[in-house]
Amino acid sequence: MNNLKILIVDDESRMRKLLRDFLSMNGYEILEAENGQKALELFSMHENINLILLDVMMPILDGWATLRELRKKSEVPVIMLTARGEENDELFGFELGVDEYISKPFSPKILVARVEALLKRCYPNSNSITDFDGIIIDTNAHVVTVDGTNADLSMKEFELLQYLIENRGSALSREKILNHVWNYDYYGDSRTIDSHIKKIRKKLGKKGNHIQTIRGLGYKFE
Repeated sequence: MNNLKILIVDDESRMRKLLRDFLSMNGYEILEAENGQKALELFSMHENINLILLDVMMPILDGWATLRELRKKSEVPVIMLTARGEENDELFGFELGVDEYISKPFSPKILVARVEALLKRCYPNSNSITDFDGIIIDTNAHVVTVDGTNADLSMKEFELLQYLIENRGSALSREKILNHVWNYDYYGDSRTIDSHIKKIRKKLGKKGNHIQTIRGLGYKFE
């Protein structure tokens, strides 16, 4: 679900950067605020914010007060981030209208997965189908068709093609592709990308020419 906008609200710049880096890599547009007051200002300026990651302990206006103000005018999905892990705090958050509750420290990859799951629940039809020159990707059904014919891609081939199309026009290094499609915990040979690209090109037929090889770097969908 790319092109969705997420507001990160946390007084720690290091935490904001960590979240921004992981979420941006997954195609989300990111806004940042260092406290609740700034978050409310940004939310008023940007009506199309799709989700908020909201820290609890912040100066000027904490997460709870910020959430109360948000809920007066919006039901935007909110994931609460906090160092606390007490059950009462979680229950309090849900009573105020929190959609998800994640305690620090957390795995960034797990958080991204929770973000994607929540967005799919809240925006089930958003960006579910991409059409590029007759190559149609249906992310809900995990199906790729080329001029109406099923391309029969494996799961990793599907994810790789989707990533290339989402970043069309950009040269993507093999390392970047591995990090995104195979995740950071993959330690295999980067030549596995070349093998998957070869198979995808074959399954796309003439449309496979859209995948260009960037010598010494990686690939680009053009």
